[in-house]
Amino acid sequence: MTVTEPVPETIAASDVPLLEVVDLHVGFRTDAGTVNAVNGLNYKVDGGETLAILGESGSGKSVNAQAVMGIIDSPPGFIPKGEVLYRGTDLLKLPDDERRRIRGNEIAMVFQDALTALNPVFNVGWQIGEMFRQHKGMSKKKATAKAVELMDRVGIPGAADRVHAYPHELSGGMRQRIMIAMAIALDPDVLIADEPTTALDVTVQAQIMDLLAELQADTGMGLILITHDLGVVAEVADRVVVMYAGREVEKAPIDELFAAPRHPYTEGLMQSIPRPDQVTRRLDPIRGAPPDLLRIPPGCAFHPRCPYAKDRCRTETPALRTISTDPLRSTACHFAEELYS
Repeated sequence: MTVTEPVPETIAASDVPLLEVVDLHVGFRTDAGTVNAVNGLNYKVDGGETLAILGESGSGKSVNAQAVMGIIDSPPGFIPKGEVLYRGTDLLKLPDDERRRIRGNEIAMVFQDALTALNPVFNVGWQIGEMFRQHKGMSKKKATAKAVELMDRVGIPGAADRVHAYPHELSGGMRQRIMIAMAIALDPDVLIADEPTTALDVTVQAQIMDLLAELQADTGMGLILITHDLGVVAEVADRVVVMYAGREVEKAPIDELFAAPRHPYTEGLMQSIPRPDQVTRRLDPIRGAPPDLLRIPPGCAFHPRCPYAKDRCRTETPALRTISTDPLRSTACHFAEELYS
């Protein structure tokens, strides 16, 4: 019988990714069958780095985040395969009480819709202060004082006056700042921001993204930005994972992705948005719709919408492969080298 030796404590922190997701699968059992929401996702993020996870609605971005946080409703959700490694420890194998300790303390999340994520019957100061009461054992008075400090930190004017306000009394931008204040309350190592600028106007979007960048610079946390907004990605991300039908189809540094996509789906995304450097170009949206995750097409899931699809694409699922001319990039397309050489 082989005994696995423990990992020596002398290994430098940089030798192990801050957070790594390995071959993650997430499904949901329904009356109609199993919805395969995430189908073998892999990525990693280190301290001070911003990783963007990009894709259309239904690509599995938010489900991946919920799996990392341990908040998948089960049933109907389940994780049949994969690892979520935080500093080398698989969170999926931890007891519930240990997982709860890590959630909020080490890994935190800003949810997509602040109005529904915040509790309407408690004021925002109470909700921020709950983090300190539950995790730090603070008194109500001290927790409220910390809430005011955090509201100041995230740029809410008149924080001492607004600490007793209810979510419906605040604007969308302020509610999103409250969500960020709750997420950073315990100085997490990893912050997952799930569509943090959805339904906000352009000016407020920029303010929220500037705030996240400022907080990251102050704390050195790793930031995972989940979005469908290519404009947001271009401004803040270091690296990008593009998802389609629950799988990664392309990975690249942000500048290289925008300069030259290496997957037909990424190319389609780029062609469907206005770009200031191409003012005369006609927008060309991706034809068709994302697949039903109950019945993902065989072969490459994108082939029904792909202008370059061939017979092989309809039968053989492409593996994510490193591009021979650029070891920092990878793509899941049978013909990437031929199409984009």
